[in-house]
Amino acid sequence: MNHDIDPFQLEVIRHSFDAIAEDMSLTLMRTAHSGIVRDSLDFSTSICDALGQPLAQGICTPMQLGSFYDAMLQLIADYSGRIFPGDVFLANDPYAAAGQHLPDLYIAMPIFEEDRVVAWSTTIAHHSDVGGIVAGSNAIGAEEIFQEGLRLPIVKFVEAGKRNEALWDVIALNVRTPEKVLGDLQAQMAACTSGEREMQELFRRYGTSTVLRYAEYLHDYTERLTRAELREIPEGTYRFTDHLDGLGANPEPIVLQVAVTIRDGRALVDWSGSSPQVKGGINPSFPFTKACAYTAFRSILNSDLPTCHGFTRAIEVRAPLGSLLNPTFPAPCGARGVTGFRMIDCLMGAMATAVPDRVTADTSGGSTLPTIAGYLQGKPFVFCETFLGTWGGTSAHDGQNGVPHMGANQTNVPVEMIESDYPIRIERYGLAPDTAGPGRYRGGLSLMREYRILCDEAILSIRSDKRRYPPHGLFGGGAGAPSLNLVNPQNETKLLPVLMTEVERLKRGDVYLHVMAGGGGYGDPLERDPLDVLDDVAEEKVTIRHAAEAYGVVIVTDPVLRIDDAATERLRCELRASKVAEPRS
Repeated sequence: MNHDIDPFQLEVIRHSFDAIAEDMSLTLMRTAHSGIVRDSLDFSTSICDALGQPLAQGICTPMQLGSFYDAMLQLIADYSGRIFPGDVFLANDPYAAAGQHLPDLYIAMPIFEEDRVVAWSTTIAHHSDVGGIVAGSNAIGAEEIFQEGLRLPIVKFVEAGKRNEALWDVIALNVRTPEKVLGDLQAQMAACTSGEREMQELFRRYGTSTVLRYAEYLHDYTERLTRAELREIPEGTYRFTDHLDGLGANPEPIVLQVAVTIRDGRALVDWSGSSPQVKGGINPSFPFTKACAYTAFRSILNSDLPTCHGFTRAIEVRAPLGSLLNPTFPAPCGARGVTGFRMIDCLMGAMATAVPDRVTADTSGGSTLPTIAGYLQGKPFVFCETFLGTWGGTSAHDGQNGVPHMGANQTNVPVEMIESDYPIRIERYGLAPDTAGPGRYRGGLSLMREYRILCDEAILSIRSDKRRYPPHGLFGGGAGAPSLNLVNPQNETKLLPVLMTEVERLKRGDVYLHVMAGGGGYGDPLERDPLDVLDDVAEEKVTIRHAAEAYGVVIVTDPVLRIDDAATERLRCELRASKVAEPRS
């Protein structure tokens, strides 16, 4: 222990950083204008040191959070000697600004002590639209980034306290929802101002030099904690292969292949063998690829690790240049989130062998991102939401229902908020029975949401996954049910692709139904406690027929809902015998 560091004061300052980042999140959420930021919580906040290294991060979107450092490195390099009090920086481009995708706009504000930068207050928010060929700017069918919307290098949005009015006008002219976009940008600036104010208060309370000394120590301390945790994982190389279903109406599978090597308190994540970059908007920038690896490891390590840059020093990420996970210009990136979720799921599959009690079976695949857009009384509207989510089973409990993926601590928009803001009515919203992957601990159930169009015309685009490759189980658990995208499911049913490269045109009264994939099961379903199966039937999560077919549990209703113990024992014996008799592939 460094004798200049008081461990009690370290905890106080560390948690002060955390509280400041969380206060920034609350400010952004409360002042945002669009549903995707205010209600879905698709944003992130961070306090960074003078070198751009994150000291603390808000809770919202881990897949975004780990990428702050790369963007800050570029900002500091680009503007060395030209950073002044009152400046506010704006960027979004994956290639020119180390960004993620064009709808994610970065706002960064320097925090000064006299004439030097001592910290940064930073935010990312997913904006409702930044132009491009598809409303919402998540154009899966884009073949190059120029089709995806307004590209911004790192620029001064505000310089020395004075707004760059020309830039504000350019943004307003190039997006479909200028009031929401400019309103959300101002909400991001308000959050950064909150971070600046509270950091300056922290400097006044403890002294700037003291806070900065503890901040520097926090990185080293966190690195040591992370390395100690990694040493508890058996050394070796752990591999897994996963897939994205593919693009459009005739999808070709896209491969994600990972090798994770744990050695001497370090982790090497190597994506060699994954598919090359594609002519479709699902290529993640390399900073985002790294952020997804950090997210996965945060989820399997036990310690209460600080959310600072020191954590990332123990994890190295590699991906071949020109591959899906490290694309070269001008590969489009608009819908890269689905690939991020799949990277995390793939890493969970790889680590299942090493730490089986710390991972879940496969999840529903992250958020589905439906976008419904059109014109109402001559004014454009763009509805998009991050619709989540279901987890797989674990070694200790069933998969959770209606919760976010670990990569994005976001939320489903309340029905009332959608219906009050858009010409859309939610007809159904709930859980779908018999969709959980069977297991000793079953997966979570599929969520479904049904949208009815209340305007004359609208377009629909969808980012989803997990149909051809539904969520896998672990250690004998079964796969979850596949996802579905249906138009007018009650009559002229039309099945839409999971990753739509062309928009679907809807008219008044049309209905779009999304059924999310169910979570994978964990362990042999014939080892599930029959009483748990009976509870699932009573709660209408599982039908009587599925209870028998998937779990070998015979349930009767006469005179009351109950288990037929003798019939259950016979059926389970038959199912076990049939499994033994199955030929090995």
